[in-house]
Amino acid sequence: MKCPYCGSLEDKVVDSRSSEDGSFIRRRRLCNNCGERYTTFEKIETIELMVIKKNGTREIFDRDKIRRGIMRACEKRNVTSDQIEGLVKDVEQALVSSMQKEISSEKIGELIMAKLKDIDKVAYVRFASVYREFKDVDTFMDELKKIITDK
Repeated sequence: MKCPYCGSLEDKVVDSRSSEDGSFIRRRRLCNNCGERYTTFEKIETIELMVIKKNGTREIFDRDKIRRGIMRACEKRNVTSDQIEGLVKDVEQALVSSMQKEISSEKIGELIMAKLKDIDKVAYVRFASVYREFKDVDTFMDELKKIITDK
């Protein structure tokens, strides 16, 4: 590892710790040349997921975009930020473990809705109304009836 202070490539690791979820390792390093300490983070390199949108275009998977959509659906609801973060993490993990390089936005939306339905039914309907592009009240009512009969 290159020292950020003097540029030397000679160092030693003085402390290593995994994050709580095991997604990265934090290492404290000591430069053998100048004696300065610095921190590095190691993260497993994953495949870059491509999302195939409804119109056929492709874009790089963006977990923040998913988080923003879920947060919008959960506005003024009794859903904690930990629940939202857990949902985003679960969706991302499901996509990565599918071993596919390209995933349709429909599949992502269905994953989100399935998990959101268990957390908050109102947030689920809000998300579904945008995701499924409800055109009228009848479509909205059909979705509500599904939720009521699923109890």
